[in-house]
Amino acid sequence: MTGTPLRVGLVGYGLAGSVFHAPLIAATEGLALDTVVTSNPERQQQARAAFPDARVAATPDELFARAAELDLIVVASPNRTHVPLARTALEAGLPVVVDKPIAGTAAEARDLAALAEERGLLLSVFQNRRWDNDFLTLRRLVDEGELGDVYRFESRFERWRPQLKGGWRESGDPTEIGGLLYDLGSHVVDQALVLFGPVTSVYAETDIRRDGALTDDDTFIALTHASGVRSHLYVSATTAQLGPRFRVLGSKSGYVKHGLDPQEGALRDGLRPGTGWGLEPEELWGRIGAGESPVSGGGHPVPTLPGDYPAYYAAVARALLSGGANPVTALEAAAALDVLEAARRSANEKVTVTL
Repeated sequence: MTGTPLRVGLVGYGLAGSVFHAPLIAATEGLALDTVVTSNPERQQQARAAFPDARVAATPDELFARAAELDLIVVASPNRTHVPLARTALEAGLPVVVDKPIAGTAAEARDLAALAEERGLLLSVFQNRRWDNDFLTLRRLVDEGELGDVYRFESRFERWRPQLKGGWRESGDPTEIGGLLYDLGSHVVDQALVLFGPVTSVYAETDIRRDGALTDDDTFIALTHASGVRSHLYVSATTAQLGPRFRVLGSKSGYVKHGLDPQEGALRDGLRPGTGWGLEPEELWGRIGAGESPVSGGGHPVPTLPGDYPAYYAAVARALLSGGANPVTALEAAAALDVLEAARRSANEKVTVTL
C-alpha cells in the first residue's frame, strides 16, 4: 500500500485498547494511530509514552469534533458504549471498527449494519480469535477433510481466576453487558459459526460460582448446527484443571489441541508483530489420530499455523483503501448474538431454544 495512511481514532485505552487495538493499528501498513481517547490520567500517560506521535483526548466528543480530520474510528470502550459510539461515528460519516460484542442484542447490531449500508461505510467487528493459531490450524484441517465429517466440536476457553477483579465486566447491571457469556462466549460462538455454519437449536447453563460475583463466570453452551455438527462450548473463570482448547471428532480422525494462542501474551508483554510472530514451540502442537489417546502419544502432531492478529487490521486497511472485503461484518456478529441471546434465555428458563 502506498500514499498517506488512514488516520485512526481509538476510543478506549483499557485492556482492549492498549493491548490489542493500539499496537495492531500502529503495526499495520496504511493505518496511523492519530488519537487515543481515555479520561483516565494514568492511561493518558501510558498512551503518550507508547505512541508519542498520537494525540490524546479525554472524551469522545473531543474526537468527533475533529471528525473531518479522521478516516476510521475504533471503539474499544466498555460494552455498553459500543452502540452509541458506533452510531455517532457512522452518522459523522466515518467507518467504524467495534470490539466484540458489537451490541447487547442482535437487533441493535442489525440496526447498525443497516445504518452503515445506508451511509456506504465500513462497519467491522474485531473478532481477533478468528486469527488464533489453533483456530487457523483447525480450519485448515476441516477445509481439507483431514477429520472427515465432523460430528462434535468441543471448544474451551477456561481460566483459573478464583478472585474477582472488579470492574464493569463483572458487574451485575445488565446494561453493562458483562459476564463470560458475552465476553469469551462471543469468541467461541463466533468460531463455531465460522467453522460449521448456522445454528438450529441452543441449550445453555450459566452459573455464578465465585463469592461476591454478580454475573456468570462458568458457562456451557450446546449448539446444534444445520449441518448436523454439535458444538459444545465452555467458558469459565473457575476451572481448576484446564481442558483442551479444542477437541474435534470426525468420521476419519480427531484433533486435540491444548493451550492458548501466544499472541495475547506477547502483546501484554509489550512485544509487537514482526518476524516469528504468532509461532509456538513444537511441544505445544495438537495431535490428530483415531482410536488412540493423545495424552499417551497417540496419533501424530500437527504443526500449528502461526497466529495472525495483524491480518485483521490489514484486511480493514485493504477494505478502506482498495475495496477489499470486510473481515468480520456486523451481520455475522448479529448471527452470533442471536445464539448468545438464545443461550441466555435457555439458561434462565431451563429450556432448549430453537432458532
